[in-house]
Amino acid sequence: MVSSVPSRTSQVRAEDALDLESLLLWANENGVGLIGPLDLLQFQGGASNLTYLVTDSVGVSYVLRKPPHGVKAASAHDMGRETRVLSALGPILAPAPDVIAHCENSEVLGTPFYLMEYIQGHILSTSIPAELSANEDAVRSLCESMVDALVQLHQVNVSEAGLADLDRGDGYVSRQISGWSKRYRDSRTEDVPDAEILMSWLEKNQPQDVEHVLIHGDWRFDNLVLDSRGSLIGILDWEMSTIGDPCMDLGAALAYWVQADDDPEYLSVRMQPTDTPGMLTRSEVVERYGVAMGGVVQQSLKEHWDFYEIYGIFRLAVIIQQIWARYQSGATTNPRFSGFGQVVNMLITRAQSRIN
Repeated sequence: MVSSVPSRTSQVRAEDALDLESLLLWANENGVGLIGPLDLLQFQGGASNLTYLVTDSVGVSYVLRKPPHGVKAASAHDMGRETRVLSALGPILAPAPDVIAHCENSEVLGTPFYLMEYIQGHILSTSIPAELSANEDAVRSLCESMVDALVQLHQVNVSEAGLADLDRGDGYVSRQISGWSKRYRDSRTEDVPDAEILMSWLEKNQPQDVEHVLIHGDWRFDNLVLDSRGSLIGILDWEMSTIGDPCMDLGAALAYWVQADDDPEYLSVRMQPTDTPGMLTRSEVVERYGVAMGGVVQQSLKEHWDFYEIYGIFRLAVIIQQIWARYQSGATTNPRFSGFGQVVNMLITRAQSRIN
């Protein structure tokens, strides 16, 4: 039997502590029905929003999501957007967890937060359970199901889901390039490259938007919950979801896809088990996804994959740089972030090496 999600939890870091009495009072006032005292564990992994397992005295458990203390509700920390998307997807995309309650009042826990269904299962980190990894066919099947689930998400009818108003219209690709470039410049520290050549290349080589679909924004194995047979039963972390270009979502996802024949430096920062025998290569993922989506999406992937891949690597570098800047300033003391500056340097170098 595959281990359950609590194996990825730990005691709450001091800087991420919550006022459990305030949480219990709010829950009882809002019909959640938790019975105190509450027990709190913190999920490992993730570097943006904080995720906790809240369990009451009779064993009822929910997952609580919130931004770090002191962070304003920018798009990457917008609890309202995340709960809205989850609530809309619940009836039409079975792996999306149900939202239990949402709190916009920052006086309760210091920031807005929400409670959602706790889906018990297994979340892959840097390795696959031995009973699964021994079977390359099973690993390939798991990998293919991940790609197929992304296709399923990108084929959701956003109008029927009630999410069409999230669409800001044409120019998604351009907004992403200008937005991530600004974030990098704003968060840059002296120990990382200026990346101006890279950002200029992205600006000059961007393709037109191909479609407007619901995108996840952080599609990777450690945001998926699997059952004991390796089947997908939950999709987590919708904080960056919006309406946008599906090719950009795929490019962002494959920035995390470190495969077995990559260079040792890239393999050293692997966050997913994508180097396991049986896993698809990046090119095989693009091929499978493109065939399933077809049409203009498939054509744009064929013509512009270099752009989407380089964008994905740069975007990941910016995400890590923003955390590195917070770590250097003392806004967070999580020791997991102590080497993030080196990772940013490696990613920027990797992206620049792919410029034609």
